[in-house]
Amino acid sequence: MPSPLSPSDEYAVSRPGHALPASRADLLRTMLPHTIECLKSRQANLIGDDLIEDYVALDWLEWAGGGLRLTEVGRNLFSAMNRRSG
Repeated sequence: MPSPLSPSDEYAVSRPGHALPASRADLLRTMLPHTIECLKSRQANLIGDDLIEDYVALDWLEWAGGGLRLTEVGRNLFSAMNRRSG
């Protein structure tokens, strides 16, 4: 049976050592726009430690100079999500 995820989504949620249940991956994708808004407004404390840990493990966010920022993987995923919804 083919996977319901696109190849880029499959890679993002199943990187070696970082596999997540599909429902958790769906939650992370759903929360990504909120997460990005929190980062833009410098309110990372509103994201939640559990989400941050998963985003970092999946290479969607990274720690830089004591703060969080979106990685290239995170930016690409967000862009792909916007193209699909737009």
